[in-house]
Amino acid sequence: QGPVLNQMLNILEGIDVKAMGYNSTRYIHTLYQAMNLAFADRDFYYGDPYFAPEEPIDGLLSKVYAAERRKLIDPEKNDADVTPGNPYPHQGGTNPYLNYLETWKSKPPATEEEAQLFEEGFYAGTTSIQAADEDGWVVSITPSGGWNPACIAGRTGIGMSQRMQSFVLDPRINPYNVLEPGKRPRATLTPSLALKDGKPFLSFAVQGGDSQDQNLLQFFLNVVEFDMNIQQAVEAANFNSYQMQSSFGAHESQPGRLLLNESVPPWVRKELTTMGYELDF
Repeated sequence: QGPVLNQMLNILEGIDVKAMGYNSTRYIHTLYQAMNLAFADRDFYYGDPYFAPEEPIDGLLSKVYAAERRKLIDPEKNDADVTPGNPYPHQGGTNPYLNYLETWKSKPPATEEEAQLFEEGFYAGTTSIQAADEDGWVVSITPSGGWNPACIAGRTGIGMSQRMQSFVLDPRINPYNVLEPGKRPRATLTPSLALKDGKPFLSFAVQGGDSQDQNLLQFFLNVVEFDMNIQQAVEAANFNSYQMQSSFGAHESQPGRLLLNESVPPWVRKELTTMGYELDF
């Protein structure tokens, strides 16, 4: 799902987030909306790029398309009905799945048990490694996919990946990520490198399933917009949206649900509630 971080940054590029103030009501709301717009595109368009149909990546990463998506942000309330956009005109093409796009809807959890499984899967098991050396090599790695309970391949002792659950079976959900032999499912893993003037500036990644690019976005903004050092940026209070479709299990979505750090003050909590958010801490 790596391109979703670029999509979020493209959407936010036209907004002065620094002027809003770190973790103010307006800041949290704006990032939440930008994340949902980008993740809606992820949920519909991302899949294995080595399988047809080819993902419209040029359109998705277009600055003009990002500006189009940015206009959809309502400054006063959460949009619980965010849908994927149509990036094809921004790469000179025609969308082959407009019929799916017109009827696309996130699937809410149907039961209390599903909601519990949704939360367990949302942050499912991953590790992350960043390294650099004196010769200038910089590496960002996020290995994942064999967490317990794992199915062991015969008597080999090798745990098989659970990533297959990230496929969909219904093309109306994501025609690019439908289960096929030999195909790789869309993954949440996003080891990242940021360059400045063509040289390595940040090597950064994090574990946490669908929260990865949300937290990486905030970490990056903490450094480049709020002048935090690495330690401060890592320890700063983040927030998470659950409005995108879960990459695991039944691909549920929980629109308006917002995970906040307990340090968020009462007046911000109250304002977010009036804007249509359901708060967790």
